[in-house]
Amino acid sequence: MIAFLWAQDKNGAIGYQGTLPWYLPNDLKFFKQMTINNAVVMGRKTFEGMNKRPLPDRINIILTTDKNYEAEGVKVMHSREEVLKFAAEYEGDTLITGGANVFTFFMDDVDVLHRTMIEGEFKGDTFIPEIDWTKWKLDKSEAGILDNRNKYPHVFETYVRKEK
Repeated sequence: MIAFLWAQDKNGAIGYQGTLPWYLPNDLKFFKQMTINNAVVMGRKTFEGMNKRPLPDRINIILTTDKNYEAEGVKVMHSREEVLKFAAEYEGDTLITGGANVFTFFMDDVDVLHRTMIEGEFKGDTFIPEIDWTKWKLDKSEAGILDNRNKYPHVFETYVRKEK
């Protein structure tokens, strides 16, 4: 299965200067829960925004057009087709985690959307690409718990693609 996994503010911002525009431990925990023992696909800029550190206990796939790109502890792939072939043969979930261009490449291939909707506005320079929500059905919605570390109201949502 191929799924998108992202957090956004109410304006669709998903990043600022290569990192997340907010600090929300509940979302980081959700991200880990969804990706552990699965494969994550991200673009080179997203990976480099994480200081080129592969996420532990996951297959880290970096999608880049740079044929000479190398990084320790990751699989480097150069095309959408290469990622789709991997996902078709992989027994676990393949989660597309950003950035915006990578989401765009796989918009027609994804089966499930996992979105953390943050009720706030943040400074952003990267935004989730437009999604045709008529093709999706809300399957699950759960409000995140607010506390002294999780200061922004947020909701974890899962959407499934409607039948074609």
